[in-house]
Amino acid sequence: MTIQDKAEAVEVEPGVVGKGRWIERWEPENELFWENGGKAIAKRNLIFSIVAEHIGFSVWLLWSIVVVKMYGTFDAETGALVTAGANGWALTASQGFTILAVASGVGAILRIPYTFAVGLFGGRNWTVVSALLLLIPTLALAWVVQHPEVPFGVLLAVAATAGFGGGNFASSMANISFFYPEKEKGWALGLNAAGGNIGVAVAQKLVPFAIAAFGIGLAAAGLVYVPLAVAAAILAFLFMDNLRDAKADPKPTVKSLKEPHTFLMSFLYIGTFGSFIGYSAAFPTLLAVVFGRADIALAWGFLGALIGSLCRPTGGRLADRMGGAKVTVAAFTAMAVAGAVAVIGVREESLLLFFVSFMALFAFTGIGNGSTYRMIPAIFRRRQVEAGEDTDESRLDFRRRAAGAVGIISAVGALGGFAIPFVYKWAKESSGSIVPALQVYVVVFLVMAAVTWFAYIRRAAKMSGV
Repeated sequence: MTIQDKAEAVEVEPGVVGKGRWIERWEPENELFWENGGKAIAKRNLIFSIVAEHIGFSVWLLWSIVVVKMYGTFDAETGALVTAGANGWALTASQGFTILAVASGVGAILRIPYTFAVGLFGGRNWTVVSALLLLIPTLALAWVVQHPEVPFGVLLAVAATAGFGGGNFASSMANISFFYPEKEKGWALGLNAAGGNIGVAVAQKLVPFAIAAFGIGLAAAGLVYVPLAVAAAILAFLFMDNLRDAKADPKPTVKSLKEPHTFLMSFLYIGTFGSFIGYSAAFPTLLAVVFGRADIALAWGFLGALIGSLCRPTGGRLADRMGGAKVTVAAFTAMAVAGAVAVIGVREESLLLFFVSFMALFAFTGIGNGSTYRMIPAIFRRRQVEAGEDTDESRLDFRRRAAGAVGIISAVGALGGFAIPFVYKWAKESSGSIVPALQVYVVVFLVMAAVTWFAYIRRAAKMSGV
């Protein structure tokens, strides 16, 4: 069979799919297949994947801005309540950090089953289901904020359901990774992730406006996302597709668990994405608690998440051109510098210096997110080459391993969002300042930069140059 014959045999035109919008055969590495309809289908699925993931991320981080309105003001000497927050709530900083950590942690844990859900139900089908699941945290938030008399445990349980939105990321990224050829994965995954990540910034900007404009108080924070979640589900149902190549098969994922680089990349992703989601959740609270500027937290706290999100595709693009490892080392080094400057800002009580340093920190977490994610398929492609296997079956197997690794790595990395608020809580309770927490982060970033260099840049490293 000639190359042209082979291309015609697997040709796919946009919209030509099987029953239930299942595409039976998908060969993005075949250039004729890709240009002959495959690219258009991939782009369409990417667009509506971004829409759904965007809403998911927004819901996941709703509490980052809601808790700012729920903090009480307490007397520094007696601890007595001076002023209650919105709706009669009087949360302490420790309670706020706990809520943020739990919501982030549940989202991280759900990423593992969400990754398998793509194979079990299909990428399009699961996007519909996962979007509808967002009705639970949004409606529950709208109810609980109107009842300040409920026990803190109930409030915490409701906040935990926001984790449904965090799980969306893993299924979306695993799904989109199947649609694109190796040479375009960095940019495609970067766009998909950025479109989701930017939901944090949109939520942090939209929620204060909704609370003030709709006349129903904090309940608006949840209710405004109810129709958006339904719309995301409808759009996914109408315009997305399922890939038969992404069928459920635990074997490739199990194989990815036997790959040491899966765990090494999980560690690095804690430093990039874990930092992004942890700082996004905590930043408005830091502005309100450390500097007493809830007004700035509500008006400008969204900027960090926005900058980090917009920088993520840039990290993927730079990684496509320069290699993910080099970009990742540079990002970790810059994050350490920004963290050190933030320490100076806190000690000097300079809100401006602190704010600017965190904007830089967010920017480099975004770049690092894009570059580390680009390294994952590159590592598994290198493993395929090392194995000397270049058949269609082998390529598909390694793509599935990479997709499984994406889910695992994204889940472990997101646990950084669980740890970061607790580290801030520990620092505030033990020393009265967040400086010890920032110092811990600086050291961790430098360690991660060193690990990346040793494993992926050093000439003697087997994976040098990924």
